[in-house]
Amino acid sequence: MHHFTSTYEDYYGHGMREYPVGLRAMYSIVLAILFAFSKIMWRWDFEDADKLFDSNSERGTVIICNHTSMAEVIAIVAHIWAKGHRVRPIFKSEFNKTKIVKWAFSRVGGIPVARGTADLKSLRYAQHALQRGEDILIFPEGTRIRTDDQPVVVHGGFAIIASMGKATISPMAVCGFRDLTPKGSKITKPLKCWMKAGEKLSFDDAPNDLKRKEKSTWIENEAVNRMYALRDELQAEHPGRK
Repeated sequence: MHHFTSTYEDYYGHGMREYPVGLRAMYSIVLAILFAFSKIMWRWDFEDADKLFDSNSERGTVIICNHTSMAEVIAIVAHIWAKGHRVRPIFKSEFNKTKIVKWAFSRVGGIPVARGTADLKSLRYAQHALQRGEDILIFPEGTRIRTDDQPVVVHGGFAIIASMGKATISPMAVCGFRDLTPKGSKITKPLKCWMKAGEKLSFDDAPNDLKRKEKSTWIENEAVNRMYALRDELQAEHPGRK
């Protein structure tokens, strides 16, 4: 791959180890800075973090998480990088309307998905990433949930990605990141935040009498329920924080 001749699709379809050396070096420097910044500013703790990864497999893991702020994306990606893993965030293809965002997201391993369509090409990109040992990060809520009364639509599809890549699904949750930027302000507050990982899921956990499509639905429902259970646990442990 080359800095100037490689296409966006080259970045989506190739392993992050194949990215240009200069780009990989810059990526590591930026993530090291973001790791230090987020740890100092938000003093985040990550409970049961080792549950995110499948130490018994060379394949990556599909990580799902609730979504309240862009800050948690920084903390999650920086943490995974610090653990020696490569992570590919899934993002909605609408972001690609802005060229600078499209350029940046492709260079950090992002994979765009067109919602509401059978985006087989993106599913294949994610499948091959898992097979290479790269993790996939997905926020099923699809957008930041900034208030308790905001309608939430959970988007499926991550079980299909896990099935195609023969990978496990790791639910996790965050708490406190919503409070970092008060409504009407663009300044981030230095507040402590929390993250927690739960027990992994695989298709072997689904009831045997279910058909393949029914198993996917069961897996997604169970994973999302675990994600929200983790969120509720964190919020109960830290009253008043979202």
